[in-house]
Formats: sequence, structure tokens, C-alpha cells
Amino acid sequence: MLGYSTNVAEKEAKAVGRSLPISHQHSTEVCAFIRGKSLEQAKKMLAQIIDLKLAVPYRRSKMDLSHKKGIAAGRYPVKACEHILKIIESAEANAQFKGLSTADLCVRHICSHRGPKAPHYGRWGRSAKRSHIEVVLSENKDIKMKKQARQKRNEAREARKGNKQ
Repeated sequence: MLGYSTNVAEKEAKAVGRSLPISHQHSTEVCAFIRGKSLEQAKKMLAQIIDLKLAVPYRRSKMDLSHKKGIAAGRYPVKACEHILKIIESAEANAQFKGLSTADLCVRHICSHRGPKAPHYGRWGRSAKRSHIEVVLSENKDIKMKKQARQKRNEAREARKGNKQ
């Protein structure tokens, strides 16, 4: 059985896709692109990539790639994004089942692993592309509270500076 490369806490939800028929390189670049984003933002970005409106910047495997608008080397890995979007939606459903607020979820962990090599019949030395994808979503209420506290401190500082002048 596939193990997780990260520990899953109580206020987190996970989902795994095994032996997906997508390129490991494409899935790695897409995962790096949406890691750390909020759930809404990640789903919107994946939908834009599928519609060919947003390109994924390629950082590792960018040899012979053309430049795209707003980024350097990039591509539109539609098939990989469709599969990753399904896994993220599955993780969102798991979070709802656990009782987590889906409005406060963010992609804490997402990664791609190489899957098994399935040989093409009758073709010597060639194999189909396979990848395992694992996603962990976590509630980021703590992050929102920290941002609010930081804003209050900044407002208090500005008020003190205004009183001194």
C-alpha cells in the first residue's frame, strides 16, 4: 500500500490517486504550482489551465520549452490538471465528511511520485506513463487570525506615529 510522505493531523484531510495515466514531469510541475494555495484559488487555477487561459511555469524540465505570457518557460498540461482537480475535489469531500470548513482550506501538501511501469503490448522497451498523487488539505483559520492580529498591530503603530507627529 502507498504510504504518505507527510503526517496527517486532526484538522486535515487527505486523498490519493494511484497509477494515474499522466506524466510524472507534468504532474510534478502542476503540484509545485498549486502547493500552498487556498482551495478555491487552486481549483480556479486548475480550471484556467484546462481552458488554456493560464500556463504552468516549468522550473525543472524546461528544455526546449517556449515562453508563455507572464512567465518564462511553461506549458498547458491539461490531462494532468484534470486528474489533479479530481483528487483535490475528493480531498475536499473528505474534509467535509470530517466536519472541516471548506472555505478555510488550503493545500498544505501535494506531491507526485512515479507509478509502476506498464509495458505497451508488442512494443519492446516502451512503457506507459503512470503517477501517484497525494494531497493533504488543512484548515488555515490560524493563518487568518495571525493576519488579523498583524493588521491590528500595524494600525496601532500607525495611530501612535500619527499622535507623535
